[in-house]
Amino acid sequence: MGVFGIDLGTTNSAIARIDADGRPEVLVGMNGEPTIPSVVLFASAHDHVVGEGARRQSRLDPEHVCSLVKRRMGDAEWRFAAHGQMWSAPAVSSLILKSLAADAEFGGGGTVQRVVITVPAYFGDEERRATIQAGTYAGFDVAGVLSEPIAAALSYGFGRLDGSIEIGKGGARETVLVYDLGGGTFDATVIELADRRISVLSVEGDHQLGGADWDERIALHLSQQFCAANPDAEDPLDDSAGSQMLVLAAEQAKRELTDAESTQVVVAHDGARAVITLTRADMEAMTASLMRRTLDLTRACLDAAGARGVQRVDRLLLVGGSSRMPMVARELQQELGLHGELRDPDLSVARGAALYGEKLEMERLIVADLVTRGRLRDGADLREADPRELDQSLARVAASFGQPVSLVRRMLEIQVDTVVSRGFGVLALDPFNGLAASWLVHRNQTLPIKVRRSYGTVRADQDQIELTIVEQQGQAASTRPEDTKVLVEGRIRDIPPGYAAGSEVQVTFEMGFDGVLRVTAYHVDANMPLTLTVQTGATLSQADVARELDQLQRTRRRPA
Repeated sequence: MGVFGIDLGTTNSAIARIDADGRPEVLVGMNGEPTIPSVVLFASAHDHVVGEGARRQSRLDPEHVCSLVKRRMGDAEWRFAAHGQMWSAPAVSSLILKSLAADAEFGGGGTVQRVVITVPAYFGDEERRATIQAGTYAGFDVAGVLSEPIAAALSYGFGRLDGSIEIGKGGARETVLVYDLGGGTFDATVIELADRRISVLSVEGDHQLGGADWDERIALHLSQQFCAANPDAEDPLDDSAGSQMLVLAAEQAKRELTDAESTQVVVAHDGARAVITLTRADMEAMTASLMRRTLDLTRACLDAAGARGVQRVDRLLLVGGSSRMPMVARELQQELGLHGELRDPDLSVARGAALYGEKLEMERLIVADLVTRGRLRDGADLREADPRELDQSLARVAASFGQPVSLVRRMLEIQVDTVVSRGFGVLALDPFNGLAASWLVHRNQTLPIKVRRSYGTVRADQDQIELTIVEQQGQAASTRPEDTKVLVEGRIRDIPPGYAAGSEVQVTFEMGFDGVLRVTAYHVDANMPLTLTVQTGATLSQADVARELDQLQRTRRRPA
């Protein structure tokens, strides 16, 4: 069974696999649609509904409907309360993932076991770990997490020449700006396609900005218009059910204004009714600051790419359902002089994730084949294999997949280079400024990363070393501790006496393509190591994990 690609979206999610012809296909679920709303209704302590049924129910039972949970990924304190139970963001997300798996099986895709899950490029360490945790809760083997713009670029590269992988063939280079405006997150990414290699050059974004913010602005406008027409009626926004009704109406109006210049919205609440005319110009005026924010982030992304030698952008890809709004392409054209291309904005990310999953699976099987036959040492890179042995293994794996050897070879040849979306460092004592952030990893640094830096103990006979790992917050890396986010703390304890102040402590940061950080510290003279498994706030205690897994096992999915 292959690896499935999952686009776990803020407002909608999709699952894809590679079909018998080697093409990525999005699987249609029980609702007959290729996507499902990322909404969960907790109908009771032991029943839940995912998708369109939960979304419709949000008008009637808003207190028990959870939406936009992706924005909570990595928030250690957040919980959704329903029927006396508390659900973390990974736990709620796992229910959406399970629903996608059920849809895949219903659609003839088979049992979902190994998956690649996409995340916004600007997600930090905690958010990525929370996403992996959601997949684990759902019972999946998470083969990797993949940035959404890379997935979109893979899908784009695959489809350029009738389904063949053609990325930078023959030495051609293409620089692509991916503008990804989803329902709840925004990313801008500059990617170079060259020599069968996808290289991310810069990322920028905001995972608290997306189409849902447009909906909120429109809902506020509808509320104001309703109250003006019915001054004695209650404001719909003062009531949870009324608020949900307005947001759903706003979302529908936004969709209609994609194709129409105006639409009419009926708002009925508290025994009163109003028919409100909303024009595209009205909507664009009230959301202009949101659009401006995406343009500023895009410009910052381009500036960062320029610092790495990018002189021009050849193509602008518009990804994410909210990028369909006419104002997006128009404003980008005016701002950057680029014509935006809508390339399957709702489904390209899932398709790209399936392609990446297939690549990972093929690589895994080829390595296993060579190791089993004694043609490659365990843990070695495929590049160390004898070319003739590799060709034979390629043929065997291609036969097992039922795919042409040429396709398997192209999959292996494609390389993905990406960058880190945030800076990471440690808190260290600066003799002039006191406690300060010392940055070992910098934003837009190319992955994989392995960096080591030496520090000194503060005093003689120091019996323990405290290590605090921090993540950059905001666009600039500040040295002030209050401007950072603490990821994890650990200690090297029981250091014997006899070591002078300034004894060397080596700190090593390692980060792979998944963007997940691994940290080790080492007291050189005492020969005492510390490995931090990065028990971030997103990673719950063992008791919490056991409790949530028990909840998930006892909660059954009710048909939508």
